[in-house]
Amino acid sequence: MAKILIVDDEKSYRQVLTLLFETEGHSVRTAMNGREALEMLGEEQADIIVSDIKMPDMTGIEMLRAVRETDPDLGVVLMTAFASVETTREAFKLGADDYVTKPFDVEELKLIVNKTLERRSLIDENRAFRRAQRERGSVGNIIGSSEKMNAVFQMIETVSEVQSTILITGESGTGKELVARAIHDLGPRAERPFVSINCGAFTETLLESELFGYVKGSFTGANTNRKGLFEAADKGTIFLDEIGEMSPAMQVKLLRVLQERKVRPVGAHAEIPVDARVIAATNRDLKAMSLDGSFREDLFYRISVIPIALPPLRERPDDIPLLVDHFVRKFSEQAGRDLKVSAKALEILEKYAWHGNVRELEHTVERAVALERTEEIQPERLPDHITNYNPERISADFNIPDGGVDLTSHLANLERRYVMEALRRCGGNQTKAADLLKMPVRSLRHLLDKHDIRTLSAQMRQGE
Repeated sequence: MAKILIVDDEKSYRQVLTLLFETEGHSVRTAMNGREALEMLGEEQADIIVSDIKMPDMTGIEMLRAVRETDPDLGVVLMTAFASVETTREAFKLGADDYVTKPFDVEELKLIVNKTLERRSLIDENRAFRRAQRERGSVGNIIGSSEKMNAVFQMIETVSEVQSTILITGESGTGKELVARAIHDLGPRAERPFVSINCGAFTETLLESELFGYVKGSFTGANTNRKGLFEAADKGTIFLDEIGEMSPAMQVKLLRVLQERKVRPVGAHAEIPVDARVIAATNRDLKAMSLDGSFREDLFYRISVIPIALPPLRERPDDIPLLVDHFVRKFSEQAGRDLKVSAKALEILEKYAWHGNVRELEHTVERAVALERTEEIQPERLPDHITNYNPERISADFNIPDGGVDLTSHLANLERRYVMEALRRCGGNQTKAADLLKMPVRSLRHLLDKHDIRTLSAQMRQGE
């Protein structure tokens, strides 16, 4: 049973709607105008308001504006006999859930009200869930109780209440998107969209149309207008993963969007205002990239107002047993089994370095659960490179002389040798050499100048 407030200056409509919703089992109150409705809400809250728009003293639009200032989640359905594009646009801009035109279809109105009540119920459930998360001291699907992860949890809860841009850094597999989702879920935009995109998965042209949208006819195949992800994330959050892979041209366009809070779809002349919180992530050193010119310095400072650095799994080994238990239970339930992990297998998992971090651990446990035929996961179900891992043997491979080593000079020499070998193999072609070294061409050119070998590159191209 829901508490429904009917607002209409016509008595006949109030009577019809009261009968309709009381028959459905709801509790109904009525008001003759928006001002009377606000007074009644001050005395007792409602779950949903069904209101006419055109009323004396205070219109439905004016009432909606006042309601949203105190309760952004209250369901509001508007009715009007004088529908217009301008009125409808203003109603939705102010946060109306839906509207119907008088005379209305009874079944349509019932369906709209039920859907609005379901949305309100989901909001309440999500709020209770987030409250329970805070009380447990954990966030979303992020598992950990180490000192470093507790610091991350505290940061997530703190920054979720502000709207500044956030840059999440960390190695691949550390859970950057999980952190972004947790920030969104704990904040005031939780009931709005969370939109994610991997910037490294698209070409420059495709990324622009994905982020900003396009208009019909702007390019071959653009048969209709299409919203971009910034528009889709309006009032919510957009997560820009692997932002370090974005081209220089796209960096300029993104910077403008962050400054102006407007997007221009591909092929459009007008800009569209957007209100989306931006959270970016990368496993690259954007600060170093901004110094060598491969990433815009002004964009770096714009997206990193609040930086969050995620620790690699090898720096929080105390969390490995918790993660293993979580993943074993997860994949065991999916398989309809009740598996545990043997003490010996857990010991092996705890000793491994996990360069792929939590993602690598998850895939390892998933594999072990799929292969295990006993009641406990045994060491034999783990990959050979994990069971045979010996950190002492690996450490012995690094021979440091008794007199010490000039690490800076050694690494610079090693870097120079790699660059020269890549150029040699690619015949002096800098683009191919950069691909071979997994770096932008601009970064390679920085190294050529650093080691004074740009002339050598030119000689290789000429076959000298």
